[in-house]
Amino acid sequence: MILFGVLAIIPMILLVTMAAVYWHARHDEARPVDAIVVMGAAQYNGRPSEVLAARLDHALELYQEGYAPYVIVTGGKQPGDVYTEAGTSEQYLIDRGVPAMAILMEETGNDTWASMQNVATVAKGHNIHRVLIVSDGFHLFRSERMAAAVGLKAYTSPATGSPIRPWSADEFSYVIRETGAVIVQTPDWLF
Repeated sequence: MILFGVLAIIPMILLVTMAAVYWHARHDEARPVDAIVVMGAAQYNGRPSEVLAARLDHALELYQEGYAPYVIVTGGKQPGDVYTEAGTSEQYLIDRGVPAMAILMEETGNDTWASMQNVATVAKGHNIHRVLIVSDGFHLFRSERMAAAVGLKAYTSPATGSPIRPWSADEFSYVIRETGAVIVQTPDWLF
């Protein structure tokens, strides 16, 4: 009987988590905050990938609309890279008119958790408590949970211009991966 109960709970946890990932992917919580946090993605020799450019374009729009005085860009570099994701992001935003002093960098994280821990350190040094996280929709639920774990009040805003389109097979594969990552990395959200 206990085994049956456990076996019944597992699919429910998966479905509820997947629903939470999808819900965050489709809801924009944009509001005035202390800083906009752009989650990193691939860059190629100092040029942002289409995914990273979409995130940066959305953050730029939010910054220009006055949602925050700072933009925190994130992401280190992979072995062999010359540029960090954060450095590439910084230059992209500067080239589009964001003042360098409005851009804060976290450029050592190589995954969401490391980046968010470093964002908390950057935020603390600038009296930042409330952030608006920009990423692809499927990535927002986990990012928000991690921001909360490091003491930030976080809201989310999906980068709708991403080449990973809503309801596509690509997005579904990322949602599956994110569902597993949420369960493994931030299991406290269920309790």
